[in-house]
Amino acid sequence: MSKFIVPKDYTSSLTPYETQTAIGLIKRSFELSLCQALNLKRASAPLFVDNMRGLNDDLNGVERPVSFEIKETGENAEVVHSLAKWKRLALKEYGFHEGEGIYTDMNAIRRDEELDNLHSVYVDQWDWERIITREDRNLDFLKGIVQKIVDCVVDTSEIITKVYPNVRCQLSRNVTFVTAQELEDMFPGLTPKERENEFLREHKTAFIIGIGDTLKSGSKHDGRAPDYDDWSLNGDILMWNETLGCAFELSSMGIRVDAESLKAQLKKAGCEWRSGLEFHKMLLSGDLPLTIGGGIGQSRLCMLLLGKAHIGEVQVSIWGKDTMETAEKAGIKLL
Repeated sequence: MSKFIVPKDYTSSLTPYETQTAIGLIKRSFELSLCQALNLKRASAPLFVDNMRGLNDDLNGVERPVSFEIKETGENAEVVHSLAKWKRLALKEYGFHEGEGIYTDMNAIRRDEELDNLHSVYVDQWDWERIITREDRNLDFLKGIVQKIVDCVVDTSEIITKVYPNVRCQLSRNVTFVTAQELEDMFPGLTPKERENEFLREHKTAFIIGIGDTLKSGSKHDGRAPDYDDWSLNGDILMWNETLGCAFELSSMGIRVDAESLKAQLKKAGCEWRSGLEFHKMLLSGDLPLTIGGGIGQSRLCMLLLGKAHIGEVQVSIWGKDTMETAEKAGIKLL
């Protein structure tokens, strides 16, 4: 069953028509800002990939991709979960150089997603990737890119509030950097999501470093596939969502694995067999560029900047009967 929380006294600041217009403004403004900040060019992206190439993101390793057989070729294709690995290959094939990158409109179907105010079966995000040097593979470089992305978010928010003064969205440019282990040390008795809420309640904008690796407790802050992010050089951008009163993840990103970290992480994850897949063989042999990249939720960003209570107010998806009834009673228009 979907989990749907209706904030007390919630009403949307915008009508459905105004919301659609505002979504267009957010996407145009943010894309322009992001491209200028990170030196990115738009690239066309696949909706599905060959399941034998190792290009699909397997997320936490348990989510089932939507797959189908192509009649003409007899091959099986999978609808992408994200483009984390495809982008790196594209940068090589398209002839990009150090300091240059791409962004794409990524659309995915995650049929095993637990639905709530923030999660949908339909996922839309800006997937981006940029070539870096060996010297760039450090935390200071990562933090600099994080700050640029946060500035793009806040700049876009300021544009929206000028056009729609009824929209209330106060965001902080000041990013607090904290590791997943530090969060566990601060709040050992809480779940990872509860730790995020406690930390963001005070700090408003944060980047949690080190997603995917095992913490001292033996658990993980969150799952992350072993073959794209370097778990010591990655993280999540979160902002405080005043409408819902919770930490709000906008982006998962990081410096990508090199050959050494890929080997180590495949071993930790117990999936060393992947080293025989096309993508992984290219990476291990040094045929792929060193990169940094991530995904930024499009509906998530629109939801945050417009002060919406449910992601269904800014995207079209399928919801359970209980969710539809709750929304109708609360006067919340799900698209």
